[in-house]
Amino acid sequence: MSELSLKNATEFWEKQDEGSVKMERLALIQEMEKFISSHNTCALATGAEDFVRCTPIEYTYKNDAFWLFSEGGLKFRALSKNNNVCLAIFDSFTDFNSLAGMQISGKAEMIDMWSEVYLNTLAFRKINPEVLKKSGNQLYLIKIKPTRIDYLCSEFKKLGFDVRQHIIFSAENALS
Repeated sequence: MSELSLKNATEFWEKQDEGSVKMERLALIQEMEKFISSHNTCALATGAEDFVRCTPIEYTYKNDAFWLFSEGGLKFRALSKNNNVCLAIFDSFTDFNSLAGMQISGKAEMIDMWSEVYLNTLAFRKINPEVLKKSGNQLYLIKIKPTRIDYLCSEFKKLGFDVRQHIIFSAENALS
């Protein structure tokens, strides 16, 4: 592919956004939270240097963050060097009139095992800590704070908005 083609492909959504009809921020946040809450599995992309990994994983969304328990795996190789991650949540494709998918860029943080936050998240997920300890298995907890969400939803067109909407978050500007 030529350098010009790559540049055009890279800039596609930026050019589309220039004249797009945007939703009001609070309405968009409500739509995003509804979509996030209606799902429980995402693809977690991690990477560092020349290593990349994309892991299907269950999540919980609470307190403006995604919480993911994991027994381990290669995603931690990248997380140990780079806390920038991306989550993808999406519906199965049926046709272009019913698209729904979301990319969440964010910062990952490892939560200390058996800390108060860890125990509260176990309780929220209805995981008994004593049973977990007796099993001999370890569950690592990853917290992901969104920095940007891009949401593609065909239903927005019916409401008079462009199908792709996005929000960028600052440290003090959480999702809700």
